[in-house]
Amino acid sequence: MSMITLTIDNMLVEVPQGTTVLEAARQINVRIPTLCFLKEINEIGACRMCVVDAGGRTLQPACVLEAAGGMVVKTNTPRVREARKVILELILSNHDKKCLSCTRNQNCELQRLSLEMGVTDENEFAGLRNEYLVDDFSPSIVRDNNKCILCRRCVSVCYQTQAVGAIGPVNRGFNTAIESPWQMSLTASTCIACGQCIAVCPVGALREKEESSLVYDFLADPAKHVVVQPAPAVRAALGEEFGLPMGTNVSGKLAASLRRLGFDRVFDTEFGADLTIMEESTELIGRIQNGGVLPMITSCSPGWINYCETFYPEFIPNLSSCKSPHEMTGAMVKTYYAMKMGIDPKDIAVVSVMPCTAKKFEADREELSVKGLMDVDAVITTRELARMIKQAGIDFVHLADEKFDELLGESTGAAGIFGATGGVMEAALRTAYETLTGQELASLDFENVRGIQGVKEAAIAIGDLTLKVAVANGTANAKELLERVKSGEKEYHFIEVMGCPGGCVTGGGQPIVSDWDKMNIDPRVERAKALYSADREAPLRRSHLNSEVLRAYRDFLGEPNSHKAHELLHTSYSAKPKYKHSLAE
Repeated sequence: MSMITLTIDNMLVEVPQGTTVLEAARQINVRIPTLCFLKEINEIGACRMCVVDAGGRTLQPACVLEAAGGMVVKTNTPRVREARKVILELILSNHDKKCLSCTRNQNCELQRLSLEMGVTDENEFAGLRNEYLVDDFSPSIVRDNNKCILCRRCVSVCYQTQAVGAIGPVNRGFNTAIESPWQMSLTASTCIACGQCIAVCPVGALREKEESSLVYDFLADPAKHVVVQPAPAVRAALGEEFGLPMGTNVSGKLAASLRRLGFDRVFDTEFGADLTIMEESTELIGRIQNGGVLPMITSCSPGWINYCETFYPEFIPNLSSCKSPHEMTGAMVKTYYAMKMGIDPKDIAVVSVMPCTAKKFEADREELSVKGLMDVDAVITTRELARMIKQAGIDFVHLADEKFDELLGESTGAAGIFGATGGVMEAALRTAYETLTGQELASLDFENVRGIQGVKEAAIAIGDLTLKVAVANGTANAKELLERVKSGEKEYHFIEVMGCPGGCVTGGGQPIVSDWDKMNIDPRVERAKALYSADREAPLRRSHLNSEVLRAYRDFLGEPNSHKAHELLHTSYSAKPKYKHSLAE
């Protein structure tokens, strides 16, 4: 690889040819401010916040300026600082500056840059400002164009990473706005509710639909028995909201904090994950042995389900009929747990803490109910839970670890890795292998389905059967995989799809990570490490060894895929209309 040497702020730096000035500067820890930049996703130089002096007559945006041998770059001259300040003031002149009421207050890239550059309320460009109606019709995502800075990060991630194209720029100049086709609400567009747009937005223009007020109402109602369940990925990221290093597993503090908030029972979605494996592995074995529809595709990710129903309805018969883990747990709370405790299911409220904004949409699906009662009554994100803990004055970091409540609180290591891409596949393989062969696996670690590659493939020998599997994360990668299957290029028995890049660990409801931090640390990797570490240390690592799950089958469900299990734990899906003007087509 050809290398070049340039000078940045009087420091020599050697980089491969083709490197941008922004990347070169970050290699020597020179921080050039950015707003629109997202590595490999949105490198368009739109905001101009990253301008530098490279010796020419005009300042150049470092994110798209290719470094050249002998180049001399200055990133902090009076001219550069003044240009950035003017750019920032122009952006702020058309921005709703109600920071105190914004969910991104103190975690906003625009706010941080304003503080760093000394921008005040005395803006010489103040004047006419566009005003927009807030789109809050979606059960998952609120879109507020009054806060939008037109960086186009959301557009790029929706189009490139997710292959959805639900939003894009319309109009020109001062009237430019990020909109859905025909300026419809997100809920009427091709949006799959994954929330990746929220995760990349540098400001508060996109946020989750808050349900914490509903949860507070449940907790304050003496007639309600309120049960909470957190997802596996939540415990790998929640600590970041309280200053703990990324990848810290806070499972014990999570259970303790939920009790401090006043929930009557603190169960665990990981119980539902083990239950899902019992049902899904049985379903897979049945399809293989009885000539069922193959490949079978997992159905734990509601963003992926939305994508399949919208863009690939021909694959709906391939979807596992299993509900997702938190929906299974909710169904079990309102039937099995209610029966055990002698509580009327109508008096139970189930709250799910999820890393995923699409889970809010999922909880509202009519198909996910039992006898007229929704399996889950409210969904809050990891970020929402963090805000609730802070509002309650709970000293999260110094909480002593506690366990989840019994009956629906036990889990295995296999359940925990559900939060990482490949985790559902690995957990299912552990149980399917031992069920089919009657033998214990020599090694429980299926390394070939781990990692953050967009698409992974493996052939697993299970007795006389060679099980062909594939794993995709991010719906753009799922699209690529499904096209190979459609064309006949690839044949599989089992496919896992996670709607978000890296899986649930980087779901749309997880703590926001800035672009600068992402240059130095990969949340997909660090958060997944916490889950795989917990799996290695778990006393039980196979879902079919979970004693509480086995007791639920013995006392209530009968056996996996039984009539009662299908009634409570399985569902169906149907095609959705697809708008022809999706940007992804």
